[in-house]
Amino acid sequence: MRALLPYLTLYKRHKWMLTLGIVLAIVTLLASIGLLTLSGWFLSASAVVGVTGIYSFNYMLPAAGVRGAAITRTAGRYFERLVSHDATFRVLQHLRIYTFSKLLPLSPAGLSRYRQGELLNRVVADVDTLDHLYLRVLSPLVGAFVVIMVVTLGLSVLDFTLAVTLGGIMLLTLFILPPLFYQAGKSTGQNLTHLRGQYRQQLTSWLQGQAELTIFGASERYRAQMEATELQWHEAQRRQSELTALSQAIMLLIGALAVIMMLWMASGDVGGNTQPGALIALFVFCALAAFEALAPVTGAFQHLGQVIASALRITELTEQQPEVTFPDTESPVSEQLTLTLREVSFSYPGQTQKALDTLSLLAKPGEHIAILGRTGCGKSTLLQLLTRAWDPQSGEILINDRPLSALNEATLRQIISVVPQRVHLFSATLRDNLLLAAPHASDEALSAILRRVGLEKLLEDDGLNAWLGEGGRQLSGGELRRLAIARALLHDAPLMLLDEPTEGLDATTESQMLELIGDVMRDKTVLMVTHRLRGLSRFDQIIVMDNGQIIEQGNHADLLARQGRYYQFKQRL
Repeated sequence: MRALLPYLTLYKRHKWMLTLGIVLAIVTLLASIGLLTLSGWFLSASAVVGVTGIYSFNYMLPAAGVRGAAITRTAGRYFERLVSHDATFRVLQHLRIYTFSKLLPLSPAGLSRYRQGELLNRVVADVDTLDHLYLRVLSPLVGAFVVIMVVTLGLSVLDFTLAVTLGGIMLLTLFILPPLFYQAGKSTGQNLTHLRGQYRQQLTSWLQGQAELTIFGASERYRAQMEATELQWHEAQRRQSELTALSQAIMLLIGALAVIMMLWMASGDVGGNTQPGALIALFVFCALAAFEALAPVTGAFQHLGQVIASALRITELTEQQPEVTFPDTESPVSEQLTLTLREVSFSYPGQTQKALDTLSLLAKPGEHIAILGRTGCGKSTLLQLLTRAWDPQSGEILINDRPLSALNEATLRQIISVVPQRVHLFSATLRDNLLLAAPHASDEALSAILRRVGLEKLLEDDGLNAWLGEGGRQLSGGELRRLAIARALLHDAPLMLLDEPTEGLDATTESQMLELIGDVMRDKTVLMVTHRLRGLSRFDQIIVMDNGQIIEQGNHADLLARQGRYYQFKQRL
């Protein structure tokens, strides 16, 4: 239960709306009990007095009470649902923002061990499950306790013994059944949460890897795994439904026994009245209605195990400490930027081999540097350290002789633009994808930058309103990379980091891309990671890496003259 405490504190922000929802739920429950109780008494009393009491029996007052209780129940139910669900949606919105804000500093180090489907399931499904905490647990539980108190106090005016007996039965039921069904449904709820996450993870992997699964003939095997997980999930849901049915049956049985006891005890007298008449019906119908109000509580605690499991899964994410932290102080940096790396070493968690080993580098303002090497030599790791996805274990990275770790996050993002190897485009318009880099850029500025990178044809049909689709599937590889360069230029940072910008392109497109980079980024400091040799003569420096170290450094002509590793690479072409 302690796992829920952090999320209960989040409710304080919406405590008035949540409290109002509970109050309306209580009013609705009492109106429902009053409607059935008063109706039963009214009909029984009318039958007892018969025609002879038509002038002595007050029909108008109880009739008005029945009408008022019916209207109150209907209106109360409407406004209770309106307020409760609105409050719940606000709490979930707050919780999603809270969870996402906790996840952002963890990326990529703290999230690298989770699959995409697993993260999606925790952020979406597990957060949604927490709405049960208010709607299915807190509100019904508080309402049940208030109903017991009001019913007991109200009936004690007529007969103290009957009132205390009924109240005691309801209170005993409330203390025994919910914990019992919580224990019964705990393992099933945890299993449901686990299987739901596993199935969504498998489904996400299947959707993302359909092409590979089809090529290697593994679709049927993978679908068989998904079906097995789905069957287990359905079996857990069936067990949960059986528990729900059992809890409702037991509650109905206890309610029926309470009614029988009320009939037996009231048959002699009620409140000293040896001819109780219609008062017997009042107690009987009140017992029936009261136990209907208690029914949701047992089902709520049955689902509590699932709620706690979801809370623990979210807490596991949000309580992680980020590998990289940023200072809060402002740290402005001039546009003329000098990048220095001194004896930088880094290894990934759980690995003994160093990805970077005592690496030193100097990049002067406006200098274009190509970093060359085979796959796994540490090129991309270097770019990750520069963006502070990770921090080095030793050595230092300096910007204008200031430690990179001394810059706050806003300043760091302002001075660096990245063109990633895998360009991600959101399922949105061309304009929306460009505005990520410059939210306040005008349409004229966006159109100009597209023409500058050779994407003017994207403006021909729908212009900036053109829908790119998920991942920009309608664009070619060259167009994707040009669009990434356009975004980097819109950001207008003095340091440009390019990760394999020509990977997968044909020779002609590659030459055009390198010429474009040299042209549009001539005033920027550029570090381009690549393992391709075409067009490197345009760069001021070429750095050759192997096993996390720089083994050669110089311009194109100097490296060819040394006849070292760079020369060997060129000879293989």
